[in-house]
Amino acid sequence: MNHILFIRLKLLLTVVAILWATLSVRASSHREAPLIANDPLADNTDVYAFRSPDDPNTVTLIANYIPGQLAQGGPNYYSFGTNIRYEIHVDNDATVPGDEIIYRFTFSKTNQDPTTFFNIRLGAENLKTTYLCERSTDGGVTFQPVVQDGIVPPPNIGPRSIQSSVGLGVLSYETLLQQAIATATTGEKIYCGPVDDPFFVDLGGIFDLGDSPRQNGGTPRDGLSCLNVHSIAIQVPIATLQKTAKAWTKLLLSSTAIL
Repeated sequence: MNHILFIRLKLLLTVVAILWATLSVRASSHREAPLIANDPLADNTDVYAFRSPDDPNTVTLIANYIPGQLAQGGPNYYSFGTNIRYEIHVDNDATVPGDEIIYRFTFSKTNQDPTTFFNIRLGAENLKTTYLCERSTDGGVTFQPVVQDGIVPPPNIGPRSIQSSVGLGVLSYETLLQQAIATATTGEKIYCGPVDDPFFVDLGGIFDLGDSPRQNGGTPRDGLSCLNVHSIAIQVPIATLQKTAKAWTKLLLSSTAIL
């Protein structure tokens, strides 16, 4: 690769010796960070970390990228960058420098049907995206592949492309999303792909001289409504993240995104 851009999402995990969980997550940029605005494929919009509601013995880590995606943005639909290295770093020992656990993602594209500009046709994708996920538990000294040829689902172009016999011929787009959830050899569940941006923010008001909440009785509007992002989501057993490899009940999280 001619240039590798390291996206380091540093999650500081600390055991809290009390009977309730504390969660602190700071949002990063959508398009307001000037040094990354012209490189949207590497632009981390938000990072989330929370105890998984469907499995309290796990933590879900979500890193979102590529802000402001229009769902109808064909034929050049948004995708993860192939010359970008996406990494999620976990620091579970504040007494020593560095990050103990690293999840690294690299993406590849294959043109399954170079005869057309349509993204999907006759069961093939014009640019099918897959990924390799590697994990390091020694601060990046060595990496172990944990998912190979992971599936990134195509954009939800429409029912003719997704469900019909001249498209992919699957039951629904939800079927593609479920098929894209991989189970790593080390036990994590991983999803990489497009999703609706869950962040609510009145961007119009905020950048209008800080008119948020709106003055003069104006109604806030979600500037990210109906816009997509690309997510890397990992559901990790808590024992994997905890430095003594034990299940724990209390968690203090903070997150930053660093280029």
